[in-house]
Amino acid sequence: MLYLFVFKIQFNLCKMLPLQSKVTFVVSFGENNKFIYEEMKRQGITDDVVFLCKGSCKKDFEARGSHVIDFETLNLLDMWRGIYHLATSRTVFVDNYYGFLSVTDFKEDVQCIQIWHAAGAIKKFGLEDAAASGRSKKAQERFLRVYKKFDKIVVGSDALANVFMKAFNISAGNVVKTGIPRTDLFFDKNAAREIAAGLAINSKIMKEKKVILYAPTFRDTELSAFNLKLDLDLMQKELGEDYVLFLKVHPAVKTKLNYEQEFPGFVYDYSDYGNINELLLITDILITDYSSIPYEFALLNRPMIFFPYDLEDYKKERGLWDDYESLVPGPVVYTTGDIVDKIKKQAFDLSQIEAFSGKWNQYSKGHSSENLVGLLFKDHISIEEQQSRAL
Repeated sequence: MLYLFVFKIQFNLCKMLPLQSKVTFVVSFGENNKFIYEEMKRQGITDDVVFLCKGSCKKDFEARGSHVIDFETLNLLDMWRGIYHLATSRTVFVDNYYGFLSVTDFKEDVQCIQIWHAAGAIKKFGLEDAAASGRSKKAQERFLRVYKKFDKIVVGSDALANVFMKAFNISAGNVVKTGIPRTDLFFDKNAAREIAAGLAINSKIMKEKKVILYAPTFRDTELSAFNLKLDLDLMQKELGEDYVLFLKVHPAVKTKLNYEQEFPGFVYDYSDYGNINELLLITDILITDYSSIPYEFALLNRPMIFFPYDLEDYKKERGLWDDYESLVPGPVVYTTGDIVDKIKKQAFDLSQIEAFSGKWNQYSKGHSSENLVGLLFKDHISIEEQQSRAL
């Protein structure tokens, strides 16, 4: 709470300064922000742009020559600089839950836009998270203060809009139905081919082999005791002739084995690879559990297998938006043997995936970044130009 107290004081001091023609992105997940930024440049938006980055995404934006600052850091100078930009920007994008919003009162002319890092949801979050009901009244009030700061929330479907209205206690008037910016990648055939070709070279995948991607949801207990539930010996024996396996576990997990060394030529560990959607482009079969990845992978209309090995425990701890099997567009299995069987038999119903994509990617049609930037910056006039007109 000391952090929030200091943040509030510094923010209020900086808020005394005039607003600038500036856009600040607060970034935990880079993809949506990148697409919006590139579209802003394409549409000739001349506002200054600042990225306040958490974690490894900082490198991606630095490589683009952007103005990047570490955020929520122990570096007091960076902290002060970040707060200054938040307090003096006319537009603020956030892509996650950020506690600092509970003590941040933006000026009236500022718009705060939530570009959430998922196109759909299996597990509950926000006020619907099972853990939220056990938090103190003070904590729940803080959550509500954060959610009230979202002037707009970007969605790709009516289904996701309904989820957000429940999770964040917002009204339909806060929802912007322009589509999810980062899904534009799946419709850009030239970019998709280039990325896919580069990844195939980097991973030395033989052209005649198909890619299985295993991307499990992060569990809090696995930071120090990760235990891969797949039987890799069995998978290599049964599938190794025709397939390779990509692993994408949470990059914070540091205690996993060197699977590439243990299973050379079959397992490729992409856990530290930042952009999951780029991996999806060369994925033939996705294996996951409670992740939001299927919502975007569905745009490719390729098979998925759902492996919720701890389903009953997870339902109690986090909660799901509905019955699990009704939420997912593919076979649900609980053993590696069943995974192998589904792949060998190609037991997939692609029409189910197509319907799933139609529901959750309703507005994500390849122009989401263009739609969003066009809406937010419609009739956009810089503060400097406004001032000159007033003279």
